[in-house]
Amino acid sequence: MTVGTVTVETLSRPRIKPEHRPYRTVDGNVRVGSVIYGIGAEIEDPNGWIWSLVEALDGTRTPDAVVDAVLARHPDLAALAELDDEDVWQGMADLFAAGFVEDAAAEVPLPDRERQRYSRGVPLLRWMDRGPRPSAWDAQLRLREARVLLVGVGGTGGYAAQSLVASGVGRLHIVEPDVVELSNLNRQPLYREPDIGRPKVAAALETLRALNSDVTVTGERREVRGPEDLAELIGAGGSAEGGSAEGAPGPEGRQGPEGGQGPEGGQGPEGRQGPEGRQGVAAAKPTPGTGISTSTSTGTGTGTLPAYDLLVLAADKPLHIWRWTNRACLAANLPWTDAGYRGPVASAGVFVPGVGACWECLREGEFERRDLRLAPGADEEVASPRMPWNPASAVTAGLSGTLLAHAALSLLTGVPALDPGFRFGVNLMVPGDPVLERFPRRADCPACGHLP
Repeated sequence: MTVGTVTVETLSRPRIKPEHRPYRTVDGNVRVGSVIYGIGAEIEDPNGWIWSLVEALDGTRTPDAVVDAVLARHPDLAALAELDDEDVWQGMADLFAAGFVEDAAAEVPLPDRERQRYSRGVPLLRWMDRGPRPSAWDAQLRLREARVLLVGVGGTGGYAAQSLVASGVGRLHIVEPDVVELSNLNRQPLYREPDIGRPKVAAALETLRALNSDVTVTGERREVRGPEDLAELIGAGGSAEGGSAEGAPGPEGRQGPEGGQGPEGGQGPEGRQGPEGRQGVAAAKPTPGTGISTSTSTGTGTGTLPAYDLLVLAADKPLHIWRWTNRACLAANLPWTDAGYRGPVASAGVFVPGVGACWECLREGEFERRDLRLAPGADEEVASPRMPWNPASAVTAGLSGTLLAHAALSLLTGVPALDPGFRFGVNLMVPGDPVLERFPRRADCPACGHLP
């Protein structure tokens, strides 16, 4: 039975993933996938053969032998024509499609060095993966081949870069115009006191390359002044020597405080949709994620392939950089993610052209939902005042950067499978009040309304 391009019959020794170890409930149902909400599932098992099936899926049998073992344990059901080999095959295929089964005999096509390095991260990917894959290492291989453009390497961007490089992204190109200042060191993890006065991109390259020499990290000291700069970055890729890391940043107009949410990316002050991520068991079947791919993209504006698989935005200036990024990524058919913080709220957005809301759809939906109770014509700034810099700590910058890396890894690997076109995050003032903003794609959107 085929699941996408993977056939369950071709698994050499199917087994339930170790992190998804099943157990029986007091009423005889089978729970598989752990008790984490969004992963676990509960299956009714009135005749007991589902439990026999998950027990037989222990990695020691071929698929045919699994079917034989289940039928042998329930001859009474077979005799009454209540169970046959097709039922068992279908049950095995359903478990595989839901992401609970892998091939215990699958090869790991990575050198021993990388197997050791990622030996703790891959089991987590396997735990969160609800898509059908023969091996948990498939997601790591996707990451190994990925090409990522990161704009802004301050607090949010620094934590994101650190996570992406540690996780094994194949190639990372960083873009940043500023120099290291003493005030950066309370929240920007890539820099040290001896780096004060140095271009951030130069210091960041040293730190990131020392973290994981198996990852190709390049960079350039450059300021994004308009949409044409983003289009050029997306289409050109980075140089192997790190671009102009030590060069001049160009004219005035610093990028400014990193990762903070500006007026175009800010969060509303009102309450959030609640509670997501609670503990429990989800019975609904997920949509399997396979990660993004731009290899067959033709773009929607330039007609050329982007040099990257993903753009990660961690800069908050110039003011319209989110809008520019949205338009440039729509034109190049390039998925992108952004993140930042505003006070104690840290959040990240996930966007894929043609799938769900674009950034401008989401922004308009949020503005329409807000009720700031301002007088007609009043400036919204009075409800959420701007300051010369963004109040931030290592905690808020770290949270936003880590959420940004999580969103990027999800888009690159499909683990976990996230439906694009939304923003998620954390409010440190009320831990039980998660940030979740999702709105439908708008037919009247000036950015994406004309696209298929």
